[in-house]
Amino acid sequence: MSLLKKKWFDFLTTRQRGARAEDWALAHLQAAGMQLLQRNYRTPGRGGGEIDLIVRAPDGTVVFVEVRARSDARFGGAAATVVAAKQRHLVRAARSYLHGQVTPPPCRFDVVAIDGERIEWVRGAFDAACGF
Repeated sequence: MSLLKKKWFDFLTTRQRGARAEDWALAHLQAAGMQLLQRNYRTPGRGGGEIDLIVRAPDGTVVFVEVRARSDARFGGAAATVVAAKQRHLVRAARSYLHGQVTPPPCRFDVVAIDGERIEWVRGAFDAACGF
């Protein structure tokens, strides 16, 4: 690929691309009235997981958000990459986040998928079936 055909994201590291995608996703969610509770929550110990964004909806629901970005939508797009194994990791991390709360709030799992310059917010992307 010639230097002239490269896009801005081709010059970023994977970590920089992820941070930029999370920034964009957070701005999108905040514009819709969501309040940031925590960013890049990591579970303690080995074998843990990470939740990109934890936000509170205007109705009080705690929303665990996975942000996925791809340069384009080929091969199923960004949303298709949140497979069952990733969902299990997110549920485990969400349980860790909520651990110790006497009355856990209503919760859901969303995905913000970024394909190139297109952003899609998938509310209730999957069920936890974990007894929140």
